[in-house]
Amino acid sequence: MQFAYKAKEAGGKVKEGQVEAPDQKAAMARLREQKLSVIEIKQSAAKKIKKGKVDSKDVVMFSRQLSTLVSAGVPIVQGLNILEAQAESPAFKYVVGALRTDIEAGLSIADAMGKHPQAFTELYVAMIKAGEVGGILDTILERLSGFLESAEQLRAKVKSALMYPTVVFSAAGIITIFLIVFVIPIFKDIFGSFGAELPMLTRVIIGISDFLRAKLLYMLPFIGGGVWLFKKWSKTAKGQEKIDEITLKLPVFGILLKKVAIAKFTRTLGTLIKSGVPILQGLETVAKTSGNKVIERAINSSRDSIKEGGRISDPLKKANIFPPMVIQMISVGEETGGLDNMLNKIADFYDQEVDTAVKGLTSMIEPIIIIVLGFVVGTIVIAMFMPMFALGDMVG
Repeated sequence: MQFAYKAKEAGGKVKEGQVEAPDQKAAMARLREQKLSVIEIKQSAAKKIKKGKVDSKDVVMFSRQLSTLVSAGVPIVQGLNILEAQAESPAFKYVVGALRTDIEAGLSIADAMGKHPQAFTELYVAMIKAGEVGGILDTILERLSGFLESAEQLRAKVKSALMYPTVVFSAAGIITIFLIVFVIPIFKDIFGSFGAELPMLTRVIIGISDFLRAKLLYMLPFIGGGVWLFKKWSKTAKGQEKIDEITLKLPVFGILLKKVAIAKFTRTLGTLIKSGVPILQGLETVAKTSGNKVIERAINSSRDSIKEGGRISDPLKKANIFPPMVIQMISVGEETGGLDNMLNKIADFYDQEVDTAVKGLTSMIEPIIIIVLGFVVGTIVIAMFMPMFALGDMVG
């Protein structure tokens, strides 16, 4: 139930708001926990909040704040109560409120979080479970915060590298289609009055324009159907694996995506092992959260190898995805018993590599875009002006 309240803060300032609780007595107890002196409280119509997509940034902020509260000795339920009041996103506010209710009802923190996969990944839940079992929840939350912040920074770097060329090429495509469909027909009518044969390039451009104007509306359903079929195929296991395999082999972006995958794999597995998660469970979790079917297959092979008494590094070497340096460092980590530290060192190295690759990609893409746009627009302009250059001969 929702209760509307008016209360006084420690400094004397009057505050109004709403609090969720099973009854009025529990609502007042929660307000007292927040150091508020209740002046007036009454039941209000419960605000209906629908489950929705949770932004990863909300989870990062939640982890950092909860880590600080738990480290300061604040009980988990009270901490969740504070974070629920501060949450701005309705979807995440619902999740935090549901967590608090489930934990109050006797559910473990990990099990309560496991009920909300839209907010907490398997990796997150596995680490929280390890923290609860080991009695080091504050330490685990601190590691989780650092891990999620690193992952968010990595995601932002990749997005920034891909956003610029996507926007520019999309805009260029729209402008090119506009020129071909709407501008070139005007020139065609002018050239038609000349009564002379047009240059080959001009005829080709006009032919493309005529084709698009005549067939574009008929082509749109086929294009839409093709996109729908591709999306459907890409969601199948075989389709996902094929697409992931192709993306890793792309000339420029493939190298960047491979470095991102290695950084994510090593950082995730290193954090899980350091947090006390058994290696087999850690590998299973990493495989599911890898985001790439080719990487997932290689990780599962490593898991099978360990089950049979083998090592992690041997199946990873056979996959032909991970560079020799990574394989060697993992092998040394296994032999010395410091696999978690070695994995985190690899992740740090590849985070820097991704930084360098993104900067290099951005500086390289700019001239490529200028050349491509110059070629496309220049070809259209030259094709339209070539007849103008021979205007005297055509009129004659």
